[in-house]
Amino acid sequence: MVSAVVDKAKQGTFDEDLVLVERFLGGDARAFEELYSKYYEKVFAIARGVLMDSDEAADAVQEVFTLVYRHLARFDKRSRFSTWLFRVAVNRSIQEARRNRYRSRTVALTEAAGRIAPEEPDTADPRVQAILAKLTPADRALLVLFYWEELSLQDIADSIGCGVNAAKTRLYRARERFRVLYEANP
Repeated sequence: MVSAVVDKAKQGTFDEDLVLVERFLGGDARAFEELYSKYYEKVFAIARGVLMDSDEAADAVQEVFTLVYRHLARFDKRSRFSTWLFRVAVNRSIQEARRNRYRSRTVALTEAAGRIAPEEPDTADPRVQAILAKLTPADRALLVLFYWEELSLQDIADSIGCGVNAAKTRLYRARERFRVLYEANP
């Protein structure tokens, strides 16, 4: 389907990822590795923002890329690959957060004693992290996409499967819920 890539180029919205997608679909496994390398950090940041746990985020990222690998032939080449990938990442992360909500996070002391604690980045404000943890996964996803990934409202709308006005409204409400919790917990 090189014609889809050529059509995009004619429209002036060339997406270099489409070339990699076409190469992968043509049998070039290295093309998928390039997509993986290019987007791993962003997908991890989305998953980490939604799940609030690096280990769970790493698992979710592997699941996201496995889903993308299996279903790349279903990708509608009229949209950007990154938008589709971020939508898969958001949806998968939210599903994982819902599933983990009821799972116990405790382990036996003997099991925990044998592990070395993973290094967590020390850049996040603990108060902000605590408030984010109180929000729903969907609210966290919106805030992560807008503030950490710096996506436009159009890209966020495409990533969560709604219109731009709906994305703007959802983002506003997520910000308000964050603000109320932040001000209530000085």
